[in-house]
Amino acid sequence: MRAAGFPTLVAILTMFFVGEGLFAPVLSALGLTLLILLGILMTFLTSFLLSKTVLRGEPSSFTLELPPYRRPQIGKVLVRSIFDRTLFVLGRAVAVAAPAGLVLFLLANVQLGGMSLLSHLSGALDPFARLFGMDGVILLAFILGFPANEIVLPIIVMAYLMEGSLGDLGSLTALRELLVQNGWTVTTAVSVMLFSLMHWPCSTTCLTIKKESGSWKWTALSMAVPAIAGFSLCFLWNMLASLFLS
Repeated sequence: MRAAGFPTLVAILTMFFVGEGLFAPVLSALGLTLLILLGILMTFLTSFLLSKTVLRGEPSSFTLELPPYRRPQIGKVLVRSIFDRTLFVLGRAVAVAAPAGLVLFLLANVQLGGMSLLSHLSGALDPFARLFGMDGVILLAFILGFPANEIVLPIIVMAYLMEGSLGDLGSLTALRELLVQNGWTVTTAVSVMLFSLMHWPCSTTCLTIKKESGSWKWTALSMAVPAIAGFSLCFLWNMLASLFLS
């Protein structure tokens, strides 16, 4: 569960379940709250399963030592916030986002057999993605959105419009029409929301996990566990939807 996916969740909730109107913000907030509660429930469930399998063993004590209280110094707080936090995170983001942006540009603009590489890759992923209520474009967008989860929806729009760069349709109504024209249904919308809620963390988070744990194994596990949970949840939803909504 990650804050970067909240704009996507709110947009899909508004387009497919809430609509526009006086009570739309309240209903969107309620739907988002329910999704967050689902994410918390899945977090507890995953933690319980990991404690019984991968992390099984003798419980270890955890001691938290509180530092002595000192009067806050505004200057030092601002400097540490800017240099130790903001610039550090932005530097990591740029280090990953710049190469990822180049890869995305090449996939969208290099043609092979009259189709972009982006179209070829999404077509190859399509049969697998259909098992989880999505399509190849959506799954590829989640993969290419690894540097920043906020660009998943723009990548989907770019692929559907077959454009060579990220764009903006200008309104949720136009976006909904585009998605419906490309086969989106309520099943698709719910699958995308579930996977957006559960899938692997972004690149900056993964780099932070590697730095803190000092292990690529735990970094890979932190990506694999939410991905497996997301795919499992989407598969279960797709099976139930095919039985009761088809």
